[in-house]
Amino acid sequence: MANTFKLKTKSSVSNSALEDIYTAPASVLSTVLIGCLLSNKSSTSMTTDVKIATNSTSGEDADDVYLVKEVVVPPGISLEIIEGKVVIGPSDKIKVLSSVGSALDVTLSIMEIT
Repeated sequence: MANTFKLKTKSSVSNSALEDIYTAPASVLSTVLIGCLLSNKSSTSMTTDVKIATNSTSGEDADDVYLVKEVVVPPGISLEIIEGKVVIGPSDKIKVLSSVGSALDVTLSIMEIT
């Protein structure tokens, strides 16, 4: 097994629909989310959702779940939402939505296991 550390970033996240930030490659055994930093670039508070959308349709990992739902990110602040690690499977997605358009940056630190 090979482990590959990666950085995934998305600037100016949408405020109209959950936006794909990262999709685990179908070729990986699993992906470990090591960190998820939400940075508010605006001068007002915002709420943010971060969701795991699974590729599975049955079994114990078949439900889409929120890592955070409507978490408040104060103006000019960065918020780390992962303590510990979160494992996702092949083709699973991390999606983000902000209440303020073009004001949220997202930084994911991940490790892909192949």
